[in-house]
Amino acid sequence: MEVAKVLHMNGGIGEASYAKNSLITKKVILMTKSIRDEAITALYRSLSPETMCIADLGCSSGPNTFLAISGLIKTIYEECKSNGQKQSPEFHVFLNDLPGNDFNTIFRSLPAFYEDLRKQMRDGFDPNCFITGVAGSFYTRLFPSKSLHFVHSSYGLQWISQVPDGIEDNKGNIYVSRTSPPTVVKAYYEQYERDFVTFLKYRSKELVKGGRMILTMLGRKNEDLYSKGCYYVLEPLAMALKELVAMGLTEEEKVNSFNIPIYNPSPAEVKYVVEKEGSFTIDVLETSELCIDVSDESCGNTGQSAEQNDSHLCRVQEMITPQDCSNGEYNAAHCLRAVTEPLLVSHFGTELNMDQVFNKCREIIVNCMAKEKTTFTNVIISMTKRN
Repeated sequence: MEVAKVLHMNGGIGEASYAKNSLITKKVILMTKSIRDEAITALYRSLSPETMCIADLGCSSGPNTFLAISGLIKTIYEECKSNGQKQSPEFHVFLNDLPGNDFNTIFRSLPAFYEDLRKQMRDGFDPNCFITGVAGSFYTRLFPSKSLHFVHSSYGLQWISQVPDGIEDNKGNIYVSRTSPPTVVKAYYEQYERDFVTFLKYRSKELVKGGRMILTMLGRKNEDLYSKGCYYVLEPLAMALKELVAMGLTEEEKVNSFNIPIYNPSPAEVKYVVEKEGSFTIDVLETSELCIDVSDESCGNTGQSAEQNDSHLCRVQEMITPQDCSNGEYNAAHCLRAVTEPLLVSHFGTELNMDQVFNKCREIIVNCMAKEKTTFTNVIISMTKRN
């Protein structure tokens, strides 16, 4: 599997699209707003650039693409306004994702984004925002040296650059699970570490001195590799594929050779790699939790953030009740399909009926996983580039 060629979210605006099934990402972006605001404000106060260059890595497409960016621009606008400035800096925003990303949908939504931005700016402020699409893997160099002031990425860095080598023994699994051999667990972690070091090395070249970076990853609270959060992300798909094998609808060998290039790091692992690479100072390292009630394919959301990684005393940031999502904004099976369908199509081709796969996933989610709330753990890190 050539990940850079086949990894992307479902495009368009249909029922199975990422645009229609990205509520979780939206909530995570909103939960981390205060960390972004603090970082972008500190950056502007220290550097005061005339043109602020911001990169959003793994931007995908849909309503969330501009969510963090518009918030950052508005924060700088408020900072300038409070200082009595008549104009904010110009903004050059780079939206990055892999080449298969639905950039066309992003570009078609630009007029609405600019119009909304103008409505938010008052008192004669002109946002002067210029958007550029950048197709490519963030595990490669993407920008000229010392050209960026701020880098943001939400739910991108849990994706690794390739399925690790030497995991042929991971039969019956599609990622790191409880029945994966130790060699498979080791291979996944080592691939993650290599990739994250590479990512940090390239961003350190592209950021100016004192530049800031905020990354949010789907991870885990502690060193338990098999925590429920990780389990709930992909296990319904693994179970569905096994059932389809038993029904004779796909080949066992084909399923055994299918693995997803994803690794959910712990805060300690993130800290270790950042300190090992050495280009950045850690300003904030937190975890937050997103709780989803899938009992009726609706959603509930409790955001929690701990000051210490091993703390059980967390502050609740937000609660979304199932009634808030009764219009179908969140559907666990649709969400899973929006994220994984391109990988499945690339591996299985036309032999596997995607409707069958995700109808089976929905049955598993509702019947087997609705007895308790599903909790996703996010690892958030805010960093400053060293001298």
